[in-house]
Amino acid sequence: MKNVFDSKDAQELVGRINALNANTPSLWGKMNVGQMLAHCNVTYDLVYTDKYPKPKGLKKFFIKLFAKKIVVGPQPYKKNLRTAPEFLITDEKDFEQEKDRLIEHVKKTQQLGAEHFDNKESHAFGPLSKEEWNILFYKHLDHHLQQFGV
Repeated sequence: MKNVFDSKDAQELVGRINALNANTPSLWGKMNVGQMLAHCNVTYDLVYTDKYPKPKGLKKFFIKLFAKKIVVGPQPYKKNLRTAPEFLITDEKDFEQEKDRLIEHVKKTQQLGAEHFDNKESHAFGPLSKEEWNILFYKHLDHHLQQFGV
């Protein structure tokens, strides 16, 4: 797996994002390309903003029990896998705005570096290692870029 904290790998992700255009068709799934970019931005919004309330109690327990292994484990995501409610994007999104936001998120994450994320508390999974953060960021973004053929 590539490393989002490596400048070469982060630049490759930016290049793949830049290869998209507002009319790029998906190879599977229901989202259009603008919605996919907004969906991918949620991952970073959970880290860099307080836009979404943190899960508590039983909800957090079940997320850690069932979703953590899927999200930070090495296995690729399956196509059309069900997503968390925060990640559902059903309204139209501005392609350019979402693309610019995602590129900035990728750059910021790379610049902050692996050590910044090592043992950093995630939104729902508790503290994650820098390796788990890398998997969380890279695997999700790579999955959706593949969804749109880049």
